[in-house]
Amino acid sequence: MSPVDKTLCVVGASGLVGSNIVREALARGYAVNATMRDKDAPEKAPYLKALPGGDRLTLFSAEMADGAAFDAPLEGADCVFIACLIPTYHGPSGTPAREMEDEQGYREIIMPTVDGCLNILRAAARQGVPNAVICSSTSSTNPIPPVPLKNEVDHWSDEDEQCRAKKYTSATKTVMEKAAIKFADEHGMRLSIVMPTGMFGPVVLPEHMNGNPHAWLKRLIDSGEPRHTETPNDSTSMVHLHDLAAIFLATYERPEISGRYFGVYDSWHWRDIYAELQKILPEIQMPEPIAGEAAAPTGFDFTRRDSLGVPLRDIPTLLRETVEWIKSDPFGQA
Repeated sequence: MSPVDKTLCVVGASGLVGSNIVREALARGYAVNATMRDKDAPEKAPYLKALPGGDRLTLFSAEMADGAAFDAPLEGADCVFIACLIPTYHGPSGTPAREMEDEQGYREIIMPTVDGCLNILRAAARQGVPNAVICSSTSSTNPIPPVPLKNEVDHWSDEDEQCRAKKYTSATKTVMEKAAIKFADEHGMRLSIVMPTGMFGPVVLPEHMNGNPHAWLKRLIDSGEPRHTETPNDSTSMVHLHDLAAIFLATYERPEISGRYFGVYDSWHWRDIYAELQKILPEIQMPEPIAGEAAAPTGFDFTRRDSLGVPLRDIPTLLRETVEWIKSDPFGQA
């Protein structure tokens, strides 16, 4: 079957990751059933429908707490991409996750996401969808003690340790991934999990400009003001959104693929990120330098990621492309 004969379902289509999966799937010729909380949202739907190939896009309203809402968009789909499991940092009452005890953290932060993911997978199983790809996070791959090079197969975060450290938001990804893997195994569903962190490059919806890194990069462009007053002695991992979407599609399009895959290019120290940005924007203010020796960036074993065969932009390129794209005023907001 060619792409035009297949329908993909993207859950969380108005999110940063989901909208780029929609863009990439349409570009490859697929029909796409896409879900969002309100399919008619005027600040979201028109931008998705305006994507090239938007005549093959059908929008549906669905909330992950209501599994039955996914039956219609999943009907006839060959794969479901679950990109709606965004980090939750506060409970319904506004209590920050870091201030919760375990019982509240599980009830208000962890389990809504875990249950929502399973609701979608149950609907996929009911509709006979054979493939699923979930967007998670590298926060599920931080073993204790840390390792010099972490990989997707051997290295897991310990959810109990994450909870003891009040990192319920991070623990959510660890618990969710394990629950999804168990469900897929029990139901004969081919499951892949992609784990990104910092996402750069063009966004699809104007509201995505309000989140980082796009918000602090725009401030850097407009005023020269850096994100930090002092350079953090830490690193951050990065990927270009178009490359990340290609990773998602690659895990689906290759039938032998399953399991966990890093969705990052690499990790750089903030000192090096600011030095690179100063090459692109010479007039920016630089944060205070670090004192002492720079901490080593997070180390990855990219053997599995590279086996997907997806070309990835390096960090200088993705920084430059993001800055140039923001400077082009793509949504006419300047």
